[in-house]
Amino acid sequence: MTNADRYVAVFITVPGVEEGERIAAALVEERLAACVNVLPGCRSVYRWEGRVQRDDEALMMVKTSSEGFAALERRVAELHPYDVPEIIAVDLTAISASYREFLRESLTR
Repeated sequence: MTNADRYVAVFITVPGVEEGERIAAALVEERLAACVNVLPGCRSVYRWEGRVQRDDEALMMVKTSSEGFAALERRVAELHPYDVPEIIAVDLTAISASYREFLRESLTR
């Protein structure tokens, strides 16, 4: 199986739903993502600049190809307001045939 036939879910935290929807629209319009879910109500606890931080955020779940991950990562870095955005990809090992076809068609230029 080539990278073009493999897909990932990419998790990205953003300051809020509006910011997530702005980034999501760009990714889908540019065919870097087939689909993006923007989930409100995420509470993040993390260490930043030597201190433990707590922030309310939204979580984006982006579906793309393994092959397209690098381009998606670059574009998110351009659009994202954080200095170090969380961009984590997880391989999708089992996908229904119809959804796999949706992904393929959505990401084809």
